[in-house]
Amino acid sequence: MKTSIHTKQAPSAIGPYSQAVEQNGLVFCSGQIPLDPASGTIVEGGIEFQARRVLQNLGEVLAAADLDFVDVVRTTIFMIDLGEFEIVNRIYGEHFEPPYPARSTVQVAALPRKARIEIDAIALKRT
Repeated sequence: MKTSIHTKQAPSAIGPYSQAVEQNGLVFCSGQIPLDPASGTIVEGGIEFQARRVLQNLGEVLAAADLDFVDVVRTTIFMIDLGEFEIVNRIYGEHFEPPYPARSTVQVAALPRKARIEIDAIALKRT
């Protein structure tokens, strides 16, 4: 049976989806964009500020599932400009430690609300 996970500490879903869904010990986190949870607007300041906000939002969703970044086994990073990859990779590395999750990074034409970055994750509940 799947269970929806929701926290007010991260932005509410902007469509018909859950912030995360848990089933059989796996937690599937929807992609987080750099929305400020309080205002519902994209944070200003460029890719560094956006990447930090995305990871803060993702961390809040994980916390709502009683998880942390150490429990993440897979992520996907969507970026509109891979030229900013070095900055994103550095900030990403501040949140994860070895053994790092498996990851894909792809450049896309556009993201919701004109965000520069989106990250989704899959985490495994500890038994």
